[in-house]
Amino acid sequence: MTERRILQSYLGGRWISGTGPAHTPVNPATEEPLADVRGEGLDRAGALDHARTVGGPALRALTFAQRGAMLRAVTDALQAHRNELLDLAVANGGNTRSDAKFDVDGAIFTLAAYADLGKGLGEVKVLADGEGIPLARSPRFHGQHIMVPRTGVAVHVNAFNFPAWGLAEKAAVALLAGMPVLSKPATSSALVAHRMLEILTEAKVLPDGALSLLMGGAGDLLAHLGPFDVVAFTGSSDTGETIRGLPSVIENSVRVNVEADSLNAAVLGPDVAAGDETYEYFLKDVLRDMTQKAGQKCTAIRRVLVPADRADRFRDDLVGRLQGITVGNPALEGVRMGPVATASQLAYVRAGVALLARHGLLVFGRGEVQAVGVPPGKGFFTTPVLIEVESGASAPAVHSREVFGPVATLVPYSGAAAEAAELIGRGRGGLVSSVYSEDTAFTAEVVLGIAPCHGRVFLGSAKIAEASPGPGTVLPMLVHGGPGRAGGGEELGGLRGLSFYMQRVALEGSRPVIEKILK
Repeated sequence: MTERRILQSYLGGRWISGTGPAHTPVNPATEEPLADVRGEGLDRAGALDHARTVGGPALRALTFAQRGAMLRAVTDALQAHRNELLDLAVANGGNTRSDAKFDVDGAIFTLAAYADLGKGLGEVKVLADGEGIPLARSPRFHGQHIMVPRTGVAVHVNAFNFPAWGLAEKAAVALLAGMPVLSKPATSSALVAHRMLEILTEAKVLPDGALSLLMGGAGDLLAHLGPFDVVAFTGSSDTGETIRGLPSVIENSVRVNVEADSLNAAVLGPDVAAGDETYEYFLKDVLRDMTQKAGQKCTAIRRVLVPADRADRFRDDLVGRLQGITVGNPALEGVRMGPVATASQLAYVRAGVALLARHGLLVFGRGEVQAVGVPPGKGFFTTPVLIEVESGASAPAVHSREVFGPVATLVPYSGAAAEAAELIGRGRGGLVSSVYSEDTAFTAEVVLGIAPCHGRVFLGSAKIAEASPGPGTVLPMLVHGGPGRAGGGEELGGLRGLSFYMQRVALEGSRPVIEKILK
């Protein structure tokens, strides 16, 4: 038997193997072992120190334009290996080719966006934050807020569902801000992130210490955080709460950004009739969010609000589309949906469906499926699942339990904007919810009702159908995150994203001196 490859960590500027028991990422469609990861015996404190003392100074020595050029080189290196990364995403992530492109191309697009942003910021190392402020009658006594890179390390703990985009979207912002990164991918889907680091180290496009990769468990990594470090975490709200409560985080007032659970909703306006262009757009987006990446997207639509007088028609139309979804080995042509990522994830989805079904009617899918191109009993497969609740039913689980898989619940409502906003608000905070309507007054009322509990609100209409990728796509120009259940964090957003990795400082003194500092 051939010994499986060990996925090494890249720490302290070198590739190093861990020790201890092996954790084995598999192909979730066939359960074939792909590699081994050993995470014990690694000097995590030393890795953080190397990033702070070597990577940090090297990045801060560069201007924003130079860091932008660095990110452009990163983009080009990954683009040159795009097909290889897509193949790994299919094999290790249970992705169809289209799903793999969603992850890998999203990573490359985000890096390119921040490369362009750096170029636009120019040959400066300090950013002015707003206009200067006269502090006295004399124009010489002046105040100015500036932004400078923090001198710690950015620790990024990423989720299993987007190994390429998750690494890239966090790292792009931190590196442009001038802060070194230590990234820890989820072990179950780590092959893509690992290969990305191999590509970048081979290409020598980053300064030593700028980007590190920790394979396996976090271990004592977060115990070594210091006062100028930051943590960006994507995953469960329980883990996010644990991170916020760590002694090292509390004692050092470490900045923590959490992106957690989100019961995203989409509401169809009462002005939209079956067969309208906006109706078809709504139907298409719901179908895509249920099945793309087997529903394993933090931005996927979980609650579908439709006026009660057309809920039956919408249900039938959606079920008709779901019946056409071929579930199976995502490497095969014609397969529309692959498996969920792990056996434990499959068990979680099934338990969640059972809970939701106690609050409504299971109208499509029972979870069990004989996947195309896979031996019986192999793989972590489920059907898409649609549940419908009665109009006016409280259905508390629907608004409190996110089933992270190809599962959505149809929630009929009266057609009143206030009711739609109230129902969506029961989710206690989300990443993105959507309003599909051509009625500006209805749209505005719902938007203003749900905006305080969301990081992003998507306005779907026939006017933008051809141009928009839908609510499930996170764009680097807009903020990603949300309050409450969604974790209270905020990432990306173009220039806004840099603030998490930089320190805002108020300068108070002679205006000519301050202006010279800004040059």
